[in-house]
Amino acid sequence: MSDYSRRGFLSTLALGAAATALTRPAVAQDYGLGQMEMKERYDSVASPIGQAMTSSPTFSAYTLQATQNALQKYSEIAAQGGWPQVSGNGRLQLGSRSADVVSLRQRLIASGDLAPSLSGSPVFDSYLDGAVKRFQSRHGILSSGVVGDTSRAALAIPIDVRIKQLQLNIVRLRSMGNLGNRYIMMNIPATELEAVNNGVVEQRHSTVIGKPDRPSPILSTVVQNINFNPYWTVPVSIIKKDLIPLMQKQPTYLAEHHIRIFNPQGQELQPEQINWNTDEAMRMRFRQDPGFGNSLGQVRINIANQYGVYMHDTPYKSVFGSDYRFDSSGCARVQDVRELVAWILAGTEYTRDRIDEVIRSGSQTTVNPTAKVPVFWAYITAWATPEGLVEFRDDVYNKDGFASLSVVTKEEQG
Repeated sequence: MSDYSRRGFLSTLALGAAATALTRPAVAQDYGLGQMEMKERYDSVASPIGQAMTSSPTFSAYTLQATQNALQKYSEIAAQGGWPQVSGNGRLQLGSRSADVVSLRQRLIASGDLAPSLSGSPVFDSYLDGAVKRFQSRHGILSSGVVGDTSRAALAIPIDVRIKQLQLNIVRLRSMGNLGNRYIMMNIPATELEAVNNGVVEQRHSTVIGKPDRPSPILSTVVQNINFNPYWTVPVSIIKKDLIPLMQKQPTYLAEHHIRIFNPQGQELQPEQINWNTDEAMRMRFRQDPGFGNSLGQVRINIANQYGVYMHDTPYKSVFGSDYRFDSSGCARVQDVRELVAWILAGTEYTRDRIDEVIRSGSQTTVNPTAKVPVFWAYITAWATPEGLVEFRDDVYNKDGFASLSVVTKEEQG
């Protein structure tokens, strides 16, 4: 499917797309950054999507029981007729007045996002604004309080679909087992990473993970080492899909982005020595110099795995401000990655200040952690918290067997 818009996927699911056989897509062999990542740069650091913060891990010993409780609650709602549809198709927000607002209230009361005592009013007031933001946060949508196409599509998803999601993810949660005392957990659909120590989340980071056609794998591994000021070797898939077409249109691209060419004998070549109208470039190695603008940013966290993926910095900070963060070629970009590196290297001389010094020096440095740090990349699209919040996230890789949920529409970002 070429249009990865959340509006399109949510609408498909809301219209009742039939469940399909649950299959795991083949994992791509090359996990670099894509064309957009290489040619765009943003100097501003965006804030992550706002949500309620807690020191409790998203996936703990209590998550399974809480999710089973949520399944029972949703089954009871279904037995009572489910939830009503929100009428109309226009944008609703603070100050709106219409019959559609009444139906929105009824829908949010049914799912527990609005108190039953607040039904009936046709005015979109501050109470309804808070309920909408709660619903949006639970579904991984930017909590703007604006009900546009994305939120309407999420609101329209039938309760029986949500029940099936909960049932499927209960099985996934059961399989997680004991994660240990100190570990890193990234939930791919939530594009969020937690650094956990003795049952407490000490750090939480937004992430950018693989596109649907270049998915990030589910894995259980450990941190191998940290590279400061790394080179980036362009994967073959990106040479074919991105670099060759770019060089055909913009012959100065490699020079402008400090990407060097080496032949199989290790000799450096100039761009004009390559015939860009053939596949000659596929036999070459392309390496981007360290420094600002390097597609890996200034830090790479290497993890043992068969897929060639890792976690890293990025010079493209604005991507963390979007609630659609499926834009890499399989690796995970981590917001505020230096904080995570300091956490991994606790007990070494690499304090937060020392990390900054090494990066400023430009020196290529590799550091090993003193203790094993387990890393888990999971795929959980529905779960509940001990506080009773029922969370849903986009099934971007279609592992649930339903149409996927993706990109937010601009009008909902306010």
